[in-house]
Amino acid sequence: MRTRSIRRLLAGLGVVGLVVAVAASPGAAAPEPADVRPAVAFDLYANNVALAPGGPKKSVDLTVLGDRPLPSATVTVDRSGVDGFATVAPSGGDCSAAGPVLTCQVLDEDGPSMGLLSLVVSLRENAEAGQRGELAFTVTEPGGGRSTFRSTVSVGAGVDLVAPAEAALTGRPGATVTAPLTVRNQGERAVEQLVLYVVGNYSLAPAKRYRNCEYFATGPHHSTPVTFACTFDRSLAPGAAVRVDSDFSFALPRDSWAPNTQHGTAVWLTPADWAALRSQRSPANQDGERGTDGVLGLASVSAAPQRAGEPQSELTPGDNSTEIVLTVQGDQQADAAANGARVSGEVGRTVPVTVGYTNKGPAVLNAGGRSFYTIVAVLVPEGTTAVRAPKNCRSDEDQGEEPGRPGGRHYSCFRTGPLPSGERAEFPFSLRIDKPGRHSSTITLGHNGSTVPVDLDPGNDTAKIVVDTAAQGGGDGDDDGGQGGGLPITGASVVTIAAIGGGLLLVGAALFFFTRRRQP
Repeated sequence: MRTRSIRRLLAGLGVVGLVVAVAASPGAAAPEPADVRPAVAFDLYANNVALAPGGPKKSVDLTVLGDRPLPSATVTVDRSGVDGFATVAPSGGDCSAAGPVLTCQVLDEDGPSMGLLSLVVSLRENAEAGQRGELAFTVTEPGGGRSTFRSTVSVGAGVDLVAPAEAALTGRPGATVTAPLTVRNQGERAVEQLVLYVVGNYSLAPAKRYRNCEYFATGPHHSTPVTFACTFDRSLAPGAAVRVDSDFSFALPRDSWAPNTQHGTAVWLTPADWAALRSQRSPANQDGERGTDGVLGLASVSAAPQRAGEPQSELTPGDNSTEIVLTVQGDQQADAAANGARVSGEVGRTVPVTVGYTNKGPAVLNAGGRSFYTIVAVLVPEGTTAVRAPKNCRSDEDQGEEPGRPGGRHYSCFRTGPLPSGERAEFPFSLRIDKPGRHSSTITLGHNGSTVPVDLDPGNDTAKIVVDTAAQGGGDGDDDGGQGGGLPITGASVVTIAAIGGGLLLVGAALFFFTRRRQP
């Protein structure tokens, strides 16, 4: 993947990136001594890799599934299944080797993380296409909890696909824009099959859903909700070039923010490389939904003889992708309106309080580029205690490390992914009423974007939270809010906003498989 392409895509995403730590579950209390700590049940996952002789190194990443990281663990990796054709080494950490078995001590010193270990895989000089083996992982945590997993390392014949650096598209909300994506085989070996993997921002919605394409409900990052892969059962001879059918296009949603710039990437892969890339998605999201709008084809395909069944892998995965740059024309922004709440109850009772905001349109929110990203600053009323907070809310007290912690006074909350016109972003809290009386506070919306944010009605960016022990029969609901007097965006909100820009780096790590795996 070209460095310029990645940089442009990240710029186009604006400020919609989030740090992975945001999604971590609330941390546990102070750790108990190891001899009395109960065993923790957990599951593991590690991606597969496909390599080619003469091609780049790849990485295998071992992670914990679920929403609870392991503070410490011992990881053993049995490399004997691949030792005959590949070398496997840790990219860092406290590891030692005894023959083919690697033992690593993992200590989570930098805060909650689901990642346990990253391994660099490279081929030996005697490696040949068709070889295949497994890495066997065993992880044990101090309480005695234990889990195992296996990932596959395979060797494919080297091929070399090349695609144009950029595809510049232009359209207005509601328009359909043709995308002439092409690829050429500049290697000496015929490519047996092709896979086109496309990922992009909200406005790059596919106009048709083809039977030979899989459409995924989630992308590699919440800022890239458009993700699909098309498989072509056609060969591509050395020197030949092909293009997708002329009806392949993107349908800009009618609520697209305008003017705006939306970014995406189209990557041409071999089936083996696509299988390895697919394995990086979480197990629950590895299968997409097939389309029904006919079969997407390729024009000007040249056939050539090849060895049937031989796996293939890209030799130079820095030039087989096209950056898609979509210029959205027009004048369409949005209004985000704060939603407060009024509840009543007796002292000692815990009451549900849901706050948030509504996108009053006409444009989508949180969709990248100039579409602004909204942070909700929530002040918990005096006389009440937050006994439960949403996982996508941070408090001042958590130092930006443990989202969703109860007991905070100030929270900053955020929604991941686009919010279409007419929909609501909701953040459900549970507040315990500690004192009698009428307790009130505010929520305030803060907007951030790659340019100066444009909220069509800033006057409705503040609303009230009212908890009343005198009024009975009230319930959780919207409040008309108030003018002024809102909670300033400080404390935890500053931590979250500052993290947004850094979180964009994670988009590149999740989105661009090959670039992330190229080792110096």
